[in-house]
Amino acid sequence: MRLPLTFILITVLLDAMGIGLIVPVMPDLILELQGGTLAQAALWGGILSTVFAVMQFLFGPLLGSLSDRFGRKPILIISLLVMSVDYLVMATTYSIWLLLLLRIIGGITAASGATAGAYIADISEPEQKAANFGLLGAAFGLGFVLGPLVGGFLGGFGTRAPFFAAAILAALNAAFGYLVLKETVTNQIMRGFSWTRANPFGALRHISRLPGIGWLLIVYFTYSVAFYVYPAVWAYFTQERFGWGPQTIGISLALFGLTMAVVQGGLIRIILKWAGERFTVIYGHLFDMIAFFLLAFVTSGVIALFLTPFAALGAVITPAIQGIMSKIVSDDAQGELQGVLVSLNALAMITAPMAMTWIFAFFTSSTTPLYLPGAPFLLSLVLIAISLLVFLRYREATN
Repeated sequence: MRLPLTFILITVLLDAMGIGLIVPVMPDLILELQGGTLAQAALWGGILSTVFAVMQFLFGPLLGSLSDRFGRKPILIISLLVMSVDYLVMATTYSIWLLLLLRIIGGITAASGATAGAYIADISEPEQKAANFGLLGAAFGLGFVLGPLVGGFLGGFGTRAPFFAAAILAALNAAFGYLVLKETVTNQIMRGFSWTRANPFGALRHISRLPGIGWLLIVYFTYSVAFYVYPAVWAYFTQERFGWGPQTIGISLALFGLTMAVVQGGLIRIILKWAGERFTVIYGHLFDMIAFFLLAFVTSGVIALFLTPFAALGAVITPAIQGIMSKIVSDDAQGELQGVLVSLNALAMITAPMAMTWIFAFFTSSTTPLYLPGAPFLLSLVLIAISLLVFLRYREATN
């Protein structure tokens, strides 16, 4: 299963690149297409991120349920091919409205992450699920490394160059998957397709009825909103606070992603073996609370670069929670579960960019009563505290 697993990890990496690739060049690209001020560009960036997430919210359960019925392989290959075309058109557009449409299509293809997660669940033993979901997180982290690096480096040659590279990578990975991916949905676990469970509300209602799942879904969503402060405002925050350009922004996000990949791909296995899934989740919350507090008030760009990898050390929460939930759900509903998680993650991507960019714009505008570019990180700190309290409540309810 080594080559199929490699394909799955590359697919998740490309999904992450779809976020990280455009972050370093997005402020300049929006200004190029629309004009206006940096604060106005930040608001447009929030809109583009939101429509991307809306499509993931709507289509995550659908693609997950389709993969439960028709298999993981066709869903993944088709999504990659559409993603490649989407990037290619994005590289040539000069219309902000066409860019908006392309982010809608990109959000649909990125919803295939539900299918990738279901594939990992299919091939993992119960005791290996959290650690293997950590590999997905590591691939996502590497996507955060490669995306900003490619976007920041190629951004020096123009705002369009990164998208050509992404189109080529997606097409090559589709060909690779077609050759090596083995189908894991057998007749024994194949589930009939139902529109009732293929929409985000129906799937969420069904999954949340399982014992303990409801509490964990709240934790997953709240943490995700807090986490997405990074792609939502990092480029705007660092440009405003430290005067960073695309290259420096790309390097900082690469440091974050690389550390996150090391944590989720390796360190989490040590923590899980030593402390178990529950303590791993608690540790991650406490670490993130410290990181968000420091980032909210940092004034030195050098210190911020040192804090960037430090902040990623708490990135053990998501795979640990996924592992707990995947062991509760039956084998024929793994795609449905991952679809629900994609939808909740998408809701976080909808909520976070709009909230975080609005807060950033308010606290950096010329009329603000308090100049505080790091204000979005304080909001994330509060959300992390709420998430931890809910998880502790979950522990009490299941003991």
